[in-house]
Amino acid sequence: HHQSTFDYGFLLRISEDARRGEALNEYLSSRSYLAGYGPSQADDEAFALLRGPPHQQHVHALRWYRHIAALQPQMNGRFKDSKGKRMQPPWCPPDGTELPKLRLYNSLTRTKEVFVPQHGNRVLWYCCGPTVYDASHMGHARSYISFDILRRILMNYFKYDVFYCMNITDIDDKIIKRARQNHLLEQYRAKKPSASQILQDVLTAREPFQAKLAETTDPDKKQMLERLDTAVTAALTPLQGAIKSGTADAAIQSQAQVLLDEAKDLLSDWLDSQFGCQVTENSIFSLLPKYWEEEYHKDMDALNVLPPDVLTRVSEYVPEIVEFVKKIVDNGYGYESNGSVYFDTAKFGASSGHSYAKLVPEAVGDQKALQEGEGDLSISADRLSEKRSQNDFALWKASKPGEPSWESPWGKGRPGWHIECSAMAGSILGASMDIHGGGFDLRFPHHDNELAQSEAYFENNHWVRYFLHTGHLTIAGCKMSKSLKNFITIKDALAKHTARQLRLAFLMHSWKDTLDYSNNTMESAIQYEKFMNEFFLNVKDILRTPTDITGQFEKWEAEEIELNKSFYEKKEAVHEALCDNIDTRTALEEIRALVGQSNAYVAARKAAKLLPNRMLLQSIAQYLTDMFKTFGAIEGTEPIGFPVGKNGQNTDLESTVMPYLNVLSDFREGVRKIAREQKVTEVLQLCDAVRDDILPELGVRLEDHEGLRTVVKLVDRETLLKEREEKKKLEEEKRRKKEEAAKKKQEQEMAKQAKMKIPPSEMFRSETDKYSSFDDTGFPTHDAEGKEISKGQTKKLRKLYEAQEKLYNEYLQSNQNGS
Repeated sequence: HHQSTFDYGFLLRISEDARRGEALNEYLSSRSYLAGYGPSQADDEAFALLRGPPHQQHVHALRWYRHIAALQPQMNGRFKDSKGKRMQPPWCPPDGTELPKLRLYNSLTRTKEVFVPQHGNRVLWYCCGPTVYDASHMGHARSYISFDILRRILMNYFKYDVFYCMNITDIDDKIIKRARQNHLLEQYRAKKPSASQILQDVLTAREPFQAKLAETTDPDKKQMLERLDTAVTAALTPLQGAIKSGTADAAIQSQAQVLLDEAKDLLSDWLDSQFGCQVTENSIFSLLPKYWEEEYHKDMDALNVLPPDVLTRVSEYVPEIVEFVKKIVDNGYGYESNGSVYFDTAKFGASSGHSYAKLVPEAVGDQKALQEGEGDLSISADRLSEKRSQNDFALWKASKPGEPSWESPWGKGRPGWHIECSAMAGSILGASMDIHGGGFDLRFPHHDNELAQSEAYFENNHWVRYFLHTGHLTIAGCKMSKSLKNFITIKDALAKHTARQLRLAFLMHSWKDTLDYSNNTMESAIQYEKFMNEFFLNVKDILRTPTDITGQFEKWEAEEIELNKSFYEKKEAVHEALCDNIDTRTALEEIRALVGQSNAYVAARKAAKLLPNRMLLQSIAQYLTDMFKTFGAIEGTEPIGFPVGKNGQNTDLESTVMPYLNVLSDFREGVRKIAREQKVTEVLQLCDAVRDDILPELGVRLEDHEGLRTVVKLVDRETLLKEREEKKKLEEEKRRKKEEAAKKKQEQEMAKQAKMKIPPSEMFRSETDKYSSFDDTGFPTHDAEGKEISKGQTKKLRKLYEAQEKLYNEYLQSNQNGS
């Protein structure tokens, strides 16, 4: 209470105790009198006015009096007041334990740093998106799936409010060149050149191509060019022959088309060098990126990668880029030269509060990296001489003939590569962001130049707080390259494996280390998925066991307490792993261990013919499902397990069909029981056919367990049919082995029968290669060389002789009995 709310002045005017209690009670009956965390001064003073507790009929006054009395400071005696009344003892707060903090590997420090967003819970994140001039491949997927995993975990697990911005590079040297070449080749084809014209042009185009081949040193590129050269030669020879021998026109024309297809790269290069400078229409340069951007979005959708909150295209940001470059020049860090604008790395590095190449300082001066960063069309000799220093890079490039162009204060031109990201990220996220992501190979020069430009523009030194770089991707241990023919597009990969399997493979590796995409990697992911799926299916089946509502809560014995303890430890371990630079690999191992323990618990209960505890298994399965949803490995709304059916068109298949399947399963069990007791094998065969042949076609697996109810599982049809094939193979193998064993046994039996019929007197006589003389009973006396048989040898032979005697007698016996 505040002084004002408890106006106890009226109590002072009453001298009689009983009247005082009554007046207080009336006053408190319309007021809240237990508010506040401790007695106010007014409470204390009013309390002092009363000589003792009010009468029992004054309920409100009495309650107030006791509450204040209990809160009076502890005077003498243990928790008793001066009048000996009992009071509450002091309370000790728990110590608690320190929770692990999220740490991320920051390329700016090359160590794991505690993650602290700049504004409360909000995370500003920019990611370098694709340069859209060709199909996205697994190298791209490495970055996009990994960042999708990180983003989902930050959002859904750590509950950050993530704002995710990504760019599409649709103006770039590679795009310009590819678009121009495509355009020129289409024009060339449209003119329907004659066979001899095609032949002549290919021969002309081949000269500069072969010169280029001769001076190429990079083994990768050389191999590719050689392959192309061989293919062109193979197509040239028959055409030249056909033209010489005057073959029919139609045949020549079709051979010329083959040559045109084989030589298209070589022709495009030649056409580009001849007529490239005449292609100036900007729209020609936008068709190609538009097509590939659409393909990129389809791929991301198929991989279940969340779309960015904001997508920026370079082509839509040219005015902002021009403004950005202007300000860098105004701030003194850029200079114009010949209609282009360059960034002055020396000046920037020397100014206080700035440093150039924060990510990879050791790469400064690496001309090869710098030239790759500038782009193929921008590294001519005249361009190199326009710069004050070799290390300076283009912010704005004066457009040469055959390149798209936009207006600018420095004349017609186009943006440099690095400035694009700076301007777009700056427009959307402002002067500083929390996270910037990209592939490992973008660190220098791309990201270092982005940092320099943006910090030159905003005049700060913290444009990016955390720089995250995903590791490389290798294909079966090799670098991906077109020459090695191991160039795998996302579509190729999705034709072989599902998006979930690919994502599990990524989850099973660290996001910042090299990932090897190989059969081994994928096999582990497939096995992991199978292991998880079986667990989910088993739990779903257990949860479907009929019971009344109270039967869902069984008493917990030592086993449940043990498993639950383990469940909490695993959850903690998963949390620790995710805090440690989002280590999904360890998280998945901990999850695997938890499922292993749960499986062992279920198996032990079933062996004891007891039902496993539903609530506990449900909690575990729900937690695991939530984790896989968090990782983006489960789509859909099902509370437990992987969705059934294709592409969520029947996400709720399970709840729809399960009641019918359970009726069928119970009916089948009843029928089997009767059929067994009455020994009606035909009915049992029908029951087996339902299980083995009919239901798998519908995506249903029944598992019969002796003495327990049949387990029903929904599994997709392909998997079941594959399982059925494998089962058939195994049974076939078993049958074959059985037959072989029976045959062998029969042969042995026959051999034994034949052996029995031989009288002992005959058994050694046939072995003339070993013995030369025998006594009357047919027992050998001399060996083949005529030497007398030794005593030891005789002893051995005597044993054999006696054994045969026994066999022969048995044979005679059975013959007599038989006849």
